[in-house]
Amino acid sequence: MSDGIVWLVDLKGWMSSVVFARGISPEELAVRLGGAPDGATEPITDREVEDLGVEWYRPGDDGDGVVRVGECGGWSFALEYWDPTGGDLLEEVSRDGVEVVRYVPIQEHPPAMVDYARDGVFLCGFGLREEIWRWGQEPDLLLPDLVAAGVLSPDGKTYLPPEDEDYQTGYRRSLGVLERRFGLSLSPAYLRDARLPAYAVRGTPRMTLDG
Repeated sequence: MSDGIVWLVDLKGWMSSVVFARGISPEELAVRLGGAPDGATEPITDREVEDLGVEWYRPGDDGDGVVRVGECGGWSFALEYWDPTGGDLLEEVSRDGVEVVRYVPIQEHPPAMVDYARDGVFLCGFGLREEIWRWGQEPDLLLPDLVAAGVLSPDGKTYLPPEDEDYQTGYRRSLGVLERRFGLSLSPAYLRDARLPAYAVRGTPRMTLDG
């Protein structure tokens, strides 16, 4: 059975992002996000990212960004940490016919965000539980899916579930739209004990484990 992505709603305290890409390898995804082609670490766990020589902020300079990359369900993925690059590079990552979905799992408010790009073009994006505000070159691309899932009215201007609905319930409904439309899946193991190669994509992290 597929793990899907709806479970991502339940992440607590993990404020990075996930970039899914279809049409390139995990290694190429890391490179398009800013990693060096030969820059992979030995496979590490999610928890071990905290032990890398990473700085949130440097005065007058970028903070450090790190990704761990892998493949699941026919999509490559990058788990983004610290000061990531995916939000700036969606068009670059999606060039040459590649599809890209990015999920930023912010809790409640400001809302979690989703973006979709294909073949070098940013097509659509919206905040979860704020789907009435959509942007991109084709902002209504996913409107039929959101209507079918009971998220929006057919004109895309009214949010249908009650305003006092728990935000996690609304997030699950909209992530389910992405899960079904694109066939996205990510095993929870990748955010527990599974080991994946990591790349530096921004700044100058040390990229070696302490100890």
